[in-house]
Amino acid sequence: MASDDPIQYGKVKASYFWDDGSGINGDTGAPASGEPMQKGLFASPSWPLGTEGYVEYNGERAEFFIGDRGPGDPAENCDVLLDLDGQTFAELTGQTWDDQNYTVSGGNGHIEVEYYITEWGDGDGNEGAPHAMGDEGNRCEGAVSELPEQQAQQADGQAQEEQDEGQDQAAAERQQQAEQLKEKKQELQERQDAAVQREQELQDRQQDEEPEPELAEEAGAEGETQAHTAASDMSGIELASSDTPLAAGVLTLAILPALIVALLFAEWNRPTPTRADDGAEPPVNGRHRKAGESPLSRLRRWLPRGRR
Repeated sequence: MASDDPIQYGKVKASYFWDDGSGINGDTGAPASGEPMQKGLFASPSWPLGTEGYVEYNGERAEFFIGDRGPGDPAENCDVLLDLDGQTFAELTGQTWDDQNYTVSGGNGHIEVEYYITEWGDGDGNEGAPHAMGDEGNRCEGAVSELPEQQAQQADGQAQEEQDEGQDQAAAERQQQAEQLKEKKQELQERQDAAVQREQELQDRQQDEEPEPELAEEAGAEGETQAHTAASDMSGIELASSDTPLAAGVLTLAILPALIVALLFAEWNRPTPTRADDGAEPPVNGRHRKAGESPLSRLRRWLPRGRR
């Protein structure tokens, strides 16, 4: 069964059957649902095929599913509203099932049972209070009752337990989602921190590779000054080198007259030696000067021949 939690409860009179198409003991053919005849296959005149539940009789419990239609005429006037398979009927009543004659020993063919429907089937039929075949307008409302207090408590307890389990599961799912969200946030934060760190490292490398603005300005100014000084020096050198012959010539022309005048003056002021008693000319610096020789004559003799 899909669930033990009943959705409908009631008390009905039940008989038994075994229809497998053999024709034994009033066999009317194979079950209407297409399922083979088996233990636990019950017949109802109106409930949907595939409906699941269980019945209780004298403290015994047996599960079932609706797989056939029946009983027929006994369902009229809401008399017999449920057919149990012969094997289940024999077990609930403590009798013996005869699988040769399809009968239950003891002769007791009808019993009052409590039924509990736990899930409606999706086959042909009607939910709710049972009715005779083909007589949907004549519902047997007396066959449906409120759940017994014990069953209701069990049902409430089970519903509460399922609700608690559902809440616990929902809380666990929310907790899991929160943890996943936290992990995603942490991962995103780590990625952002890594990106910031990479950006900082890149900026640090750029600062290390590039000079500071003040140093760059000083270096540029110093380089410009050195370049200007070097240019000035080169200009001076070029100028001096280009004007050297001219300057040398001017200097020579300026010095030469002064030198000549000094020589003449020195020669002019040197004292003239007197004649000796013997009438010989006195020596001058180891040489004899000719009488009557003028300073200009001496200068001409002193100067090189090319300059006379």
